[in-house]
Amino acid sequence: MKSLAIETTAVSLFYLMASFIAFAIVMPVQQSLFPALENRASLLFLPHGVKVLAAWLLGWRSSIALFPGVLIVFAYFAGWGVFAPHRMSAVMTAVLVPAAIFSLVKLLGWDLSPESGRRPRWASIMIVGLLISVVSSILSNLAYGNSPQNYVAYLIGDFFGLFFLCLILMFVFRAWRSRAIPHG
Repeated sequence: MKSLAIETTAVSLFYLMASFIAFAIVMPVQQSLFPALENRASLLFLPHGVKVLAAWLLGWRSSIALFPGVLIVFAYFAGWGVFAPHRMSAVMTAVLVPAAIFSLVKLLGWDLSPESGRRPRWASIMIVGLLISVVSSILSNLAYGNSPQNYVAYLIGDFFGLFFLCLILMFVFRAWRSRAIPHG
């Protein structure tokens, strides 16, 4: 139980940080560069990367770990309206779909689970992340009644969010490993 509490705290905090970056930094820059883009989708949505990596690392526990962070972000924008059926549907989509897709691809024989001694297959994780984005985008946009233009913007933002989050983490871990290795 303590492990789940630690996972939930860590994943939700990462989700909140990624959301802050997406909405407070990326979106204003995006609006200044693409003022004609009228939807609310970020073209670099880092929280998608957090959802995908959490589901890859934690499996179904990621749904529990993501829930507080996702709910806080939705509540920030919607207030008590977060409990409206369409918003709760979007919240549940955000927290359940990533783990469900990883479980489904595992059932189909494509096991990407992290294991000791096995290198992560990043290209495969990116493909599953894209699949998660497609399913999440369809379900969320249906819940909100959005136009098809939003679907494309969500897919672009999710893909680039996952890609750049993986790239950032790769450099962070590379720097961490180089500091841990004694030189000379």
